Amino acid sequence: MSSTVKKVLIGIIVIIAVGFIVYPQFKVEKNEASGTGTVSSGPERLPVSAIVVKQNILDNKLRSTGSLMANEYVTLKSEVSGIVERINFKEGQRVKKGQLLVQLNDDEIRAEIEKLQFSKKLNEDIEFRQKQLLEKEAISKEEYETVLTTLNTTMADIKVRQVQLVKHQIRAPFDGIIGLRSVSEGSYLNPSDNIVTLYSINPIKVDFSVPGKYSGEVNAGDKIEFTTDAFKDVFTGEIYAIEPQIDPKTRSLLIRAVSANKENKLLPGQFVKIQLTLDTYENAIMIPTEAVIPELNSKKVFVYKNGVAESTEIETGIRTADRIQVTSGLSAGDTVITSGTLQLRQGTAVAIEIQDNE
Repeated sequence: MSSTVKKVLIGIIVIIAVGFIVYPQFKVEKNEASGTGTVSSGPERLPVSAIVVKQNILDNKLRSTGSLMANEYVTLKSEVSGIVERINFKEGQRVKKGQLLVQLNDDEIRAEIEKLQFSKKLNEDIEFRQKQLLEKEAISKEEYETVLTTLNTTMADIKVRQVQLVKHQIRAPFDGIIGLRSVSEGSYLNPSDNIVTLYSINPIKVDFSVPGKYSGEVNAGDKIEFTTDAFKDVFTGEIYAIEPQIDPKTRSLLIRAVSANKENKLLPGQFVKIQLTLDTYENAIMIPTEAVIPELNSKKVFVYKNGVAESTEIETGIRTADRIQVTSGLSAGDTVITSGTLQLRQGTAVAIEIQDNE
């Protein structure tokens, strides 16, 4: 390439570079001269979300877990040994208090009672004759008392056998539902053998525990709500008994409630999730937790006033899953900023978008 061409190219590049530098300045001067320059519209506003503070009813709820227990239950056993002669129930059947469930063979004990009845009749006749002789002073009082004792002993033996006869019948001690039996007709039953378990599950008991620090806030008569994995229903109950000591190992307080179970949906042994209302606040102020900014020894929020964010120190109370109670520092009607709080400073200009506060 000739030196003339090189010089031409260098000249063109220099002219272009000078044009890039000079042209913007010339444009600005032209705009100023013609009055079309850009006019500042003031500080830029930070877009944020906010809520308007409302007063609502707040239930201070304590959550716990527990299990269901039968109102009453007993594993039936026999007080005497014997052959199972008859079973008068079906598994899963409802039974009434006093209903005969199992009959043991009682032929032997009935025979003994019959024998003693004959002895009783004989001893009554002897006692009658001896009494007449005593009145005529034909025998001594000692001889008469010996005969009378024999009669009384026979009568006592009959009562003993009658009690034993009753023990050959196993009856339901309360209304309930029969479980699965462990014996069959014809089997030999010992006092240590389980026959069947009887359950009373209406009402049903709810056992659970709470940390010991709540012992002064939980009372008999308090209402509870609970759920089970088996149903979507929310069941209710009422506390009726509280253990009068704190468990030294877990530092928890054992509580027992009772719940109606007319449809027998609830079964003993089920795991339950419980909510216990400790207190109710009628005019509570609740705000989203993300609006609260923790500081060294306090907490604060930003409140929207006259187009800017103003820092306000608050005190808090009960915390729920996503909200927190404000006990001082805010009033109903205040507009609390809930987003962009890390970018905010005292007096920052903001453009707010009001969100639902439900």
